[in-house]
Amino acid sequence: MIEDAAKDRLHRNMRNAREAVVWKLDGLGEYDIRRPLTWTGTNLLGLVKHLSFWEARYFGDVFGRPFPEPLPRWDDNEPGSRDMWATEEETRDEIVGLYRRVWAHTDATIAALPLDAPGRVEWWRQPEVRLFDVMVHMHGETARHAGHADILREQLDHATGTRAELAPSRQDAAYWEAHRAKVERAAKAAAGGA
Repeated sequence: MIEDAAKDRLHRNMRNAREAVVWKLDGLGEYDIRRPLTWTGTNLLGLVKHLSFWEARYFGDVFGRPFPEPLPRWDDNEPGSRDMWATEEETRDEIVGLYRRVWAHTDATIAALPLDAPGRVEWWRQPEVRLFDVMVHMHGETARHAGHADILREQLDHATGTRAELAPSRQDAAYWEAHRAKVERAAKAAAGGA
């Protein structure tokens, strides 16, 4: 049935995006996974923490299946809020462990409910939703943040890709310098030679 295939595909894609986000931490020290890499302070471990809280909310509270551990309130989500960065007391293992427990809770919700199961997202303008809506939303959010994580990781050590075994082979520095120079020439030419 198409509904089962759609549910399985969405779930598989979401699981792959989750793994990509967590993989971005591999091989990096504490400072690199925590340090602010954008003007707004975005960092790798903060992305994992953020995704944990929101996935727990969406596949928990929304369907009357609350995640069994304490979470910040959904309306505490303001710029610089505590779900986007890790304090010095929070460990990598704690945050990644929480995310993996959230995955198990989410996976159980997805397995237990049909795609048209009703839910309520209090913070949406149209709060009445179905499991399908939330799966699409969270897949999009997770993939979006996996993309952020990919760029952040590339800034740190040039590693890219969704999993270690699928990461592109690393070219030498001369290759990438030549490639960037080619891209720069094209950008200047398109801008009128500026």
